[in-house]
Amino acid sequence: MHSTSHVQSLGQRETLRERVRDALRAAVISGELEPGMVYSAPTLGARFGVSPTPVREAMLDLAKEGLVVAQPNKGFRITEVSEQDLDNLAAVRLLIEPPTVRACVPVIPEEDFPTLRELAQAIVDAVERGDLVGYVRADHVFHLALLGYSGNRQLVDVVSDLRTQTRLLGLAPLLHSGRLGHSAVEHHELMDLIERRDAQAAEELMRRHIGHVRGLWASGPGES
Repeated sequence: MHSTSHVQSLGQRETLRERVRDALRAAVISGELEPGMVYSAPTLGARFGVSPTPVREAMLDLAKEGLVVAQPNKGFRITEVSEQDLDNLAAVRLLIEPPTVRACVPVIPEEDFPTLRELAQAIVDAVERGDLVGYVRADHVFHLALLGYSGNRQLVDVVSDLRTQTRLLGLAPLLHSGRLGHSAVEHHELMDLIERRDAQAAEELMRRHIGHVRGLWASGPGES
């Protein structure tokens, strides 16, 4: 009995660590946590409404992903990504994601369409709430769910890693200008094409979507 509750508490702690890690990762990707800035675990804990311990554990996980660097006795510095790196990441995503979406369109079961629609709507909802962290997480979940129909675990892991390394530093000004809403709605347009089993058009939209979003990120910071 005692050991069961211990296992449950460990599980709950791990879940909290994962939740905090996802929120911090999305905050880094969206630029809510600024590149080059150093944040302490207590400061971040207060910001996210948790104690410093799960923040510290989550940040050590993000350090392994290269998103942050531990600064002894200070906290964690958010790593900076160059425009060239962002262009390179988008180029690799363009090689993988559009053709994979095309291959997935014929095999996605019709009974999964409503669930995928909900995932697409979660992206739109996050924009309407003004929730950048929620937007990044919902976008990640939707796209990886689609790519999962390829049955290629390695491919999904690679794309997940590429998306994690990407920074969407122009998101905040885009949100305020309303342009992010247009990008969010593209996910429903992609679902329209998937439901019509139009694989070629879905591939073309996915290619435009990645290029479109990369263009938005690039122009974003200048508008702030």
